[in-house]
Amino acid sequence: MKRTLGTCYYPEHWDEEIWVEDARRMADLGLTWVRIGEFAWSRLEPSPGDLQLDWLDRAIDVLNDAGLSVVLGTPTATPPRWMLDKYPDMIALDADGKPRGFGSRRHYCFSHAGFREESKRITRIIAERFGHKVAAWQTDNEYGCHDTVISYSDAARVAFQDWLQARYGTVEALNKAWGNIFWSMEYDRFDQIGLPNLTVTEPNPAHAQAFRRFSSDQVVAFNREQVDEIRAHSTAPISHNYMGRVTDFDHFAVGKDLEIATWDSYPLGFLEDRVGASPEHQRAFARQGDPDFQAFHHDLYRAVGRGRWWVMEQQPGPVNWAPHNPSPLPGMVRLWTWEAFAHGAEAVCYFRWRQAPFAQEQLHSGLLRPDSVEAPAMTEAREVASEIKNAPEVSIPCADVGLIFDYDADWAWAVQPHGAELSYFGLVLDHYRALRRAGLNVDILPPDTQNFDDYKLVLAPGLMHLPDGLRRALEQTKAHVAYGPRTGARDQDFRMPVPLPPAICGLDVTVARLESLRPDCPIPLAGGGAVQGYFEELETGIAAFLSTESGMPVAITSDNRSYIGSWLDTDGMDRMIQELCTLNNIQTHALPIGVRIRRTETEEFWFNHCSTSVETEIGPLAPASVTRRSL
Repeated sequence: MKRTLGTCYYPEHWDEEIWVEDARRMADLGLTWVRIGEFAWSRLEPSPGDLQLDWLDRAIDVLNDAGLSVVLGTPTATPPRWMLDKYPDMIALDADGKPRGFGSRRHYCFSHAGFREESKRITRIIAERFGHKVAAWQTDNEYGCHDTVISYSDAARVAFQDWLQARYGTVEALNKAWGNIFWSMEYDRFDQIGLPNLTVTEPNPAHAQAFRRFSSDQVVAFNREQVDEIRAHSTAPISHNYMGRVTDFDHFAVGKDLEIATWDSYPLGFLEDRVGASPEHQRAFARQGDPDFQAFHHDLYRAVGRGRWWVMEQQPGPVNWAPHNPSPLPGMVRLWTWEAFAHGAEAVCYFRWRQAPFAQEQLHSGLLRPDSVEAPAMTEAREVASEIKNAPEVSIPCADVGLIFDYDADWAWAVQPHGAELSYFGLVLDHYRALRRAGLNVDILPPDTQNFDDYKLVLAPGLMHLPDGLRRALEQTKAHVAYGPRTGARDQDFRMPVPLPPAICGLDVTVARLESLRPDCPIPLAGGGAVQGYFEELETGIAAFLSTESGMPVAITSDNRSYIGSWLDTDGMDRMIQELCTLNNIQTHALPIGVRIRRTETEEFWFNHCSTSVETEIGPLAPASVTRRSL
């Protein structure tokens, strides 16, 4: 499959007289895909039952006539104002019980039955009308963006009670599973169970974790309803555009109902508002983006899409929504695009075609300025369009290392982080960073993976609940598995198991006690590096390959199993990864800061995320550049 480019377009924002010229310029640029329609409900149905679809028909025809393929979004992320008159209780409530109302987007609760029916209805209407004209679909837009998965509405409360009854059968079973004898929290009926907010102190963690699982299931069900409506009228592949570091629902579960996973990549915005980087790191990469955050999501969504994935929205210039919104260095738009292709993307689509002169996103750059003059990113997009004409086809990268990512574990850490700065996502990303600093390709693996034998090394950090199927698969693989920390620390209902964790077959190790550390109180490792944030005291008869300066074991190995009982800093992570790679005959590289490598079956890519030239083993790399080499 050829690598392709696209853009996001809003014909309803512009006079119809310029549609043809826009389409011509898109085709001349070398674009293949145009996503439209995902926010257009009020123009498609300005009042209940008043369907105005002809304009969208004409817009699709204009794009198709120019040789462009259309991705049509279902418009359910922006219900029109009349919908709230019809269903005033359809909006979500936040944890403080405050409504999240009309005036922007994503103003609905996934549990509201009336809105769910309206969502299915409008999806059915556009699928019937346009199913034969479009080349791909997108359901809704950015599930979970703006913290919109978890709702504390009455609709969510009633649906949660039904979900609990289906899961536990009897309220007595629920009381026992949750340990509700503690603080006299026992229930007599399912309809007594409220939502885990507005409690005097923290709610029962089992209650909070169950609500997280329920909330994720609501997203999966909502998405599936749209997919079913589309598939009844169209054979085109269906996608959803996920967002960076949004973990409130299980993307793997949503992805099982889709053909393609896409995500929205905003390297500079994300560095400012969600990477979790130090001020020094933010300054160093302010105009380039974090060297690993985008790559992590590329690999994650390749897994969610089971090999098929796109970037549906690629940042082309300054955005409007981050704490600070700098311009990218010259060359970075090209680098970001090729980075996605190097990780197996089929398409990269720039957001957006033309900068809007009105409303919330008027400071969000596009490929064109509001006056239709080319913005700086257009030059780099044109350069990539020329380069991909003779480039090899999309090639799925090969990796020696697999890294498990589990959304359920992320919820468990959020429910019980045990330290203010600690998160499962952060722990996994730190492991991923260390692997990338060592010059390695990495596959992100879902927790329902059954066979790990294609890998030399599998990392499984932070899996607080280790499901029986995953435990068996990891025990049976011939790959070297490195567990920890917090592996198996809770059962499925958030109880501490006995025997005590990690209870890994073939590893003589028990977590005797644990502590979370202040950021300014690391525990130094013998030989360099330190424990940061989280430390487990291990009882073990196995010699440690990493220990504290006082001699306490931190990381142990026995045969092809390892346990790492602490969250390590950068130097500690690098030492741990190097030890495991040496043990498993995996070749590593000592890369300069900001330089990353990616290999496919046909090409090798060297990315320089730095603002200065960097010397490497293949020679100097220019600032903010990508170097491609055939293999």
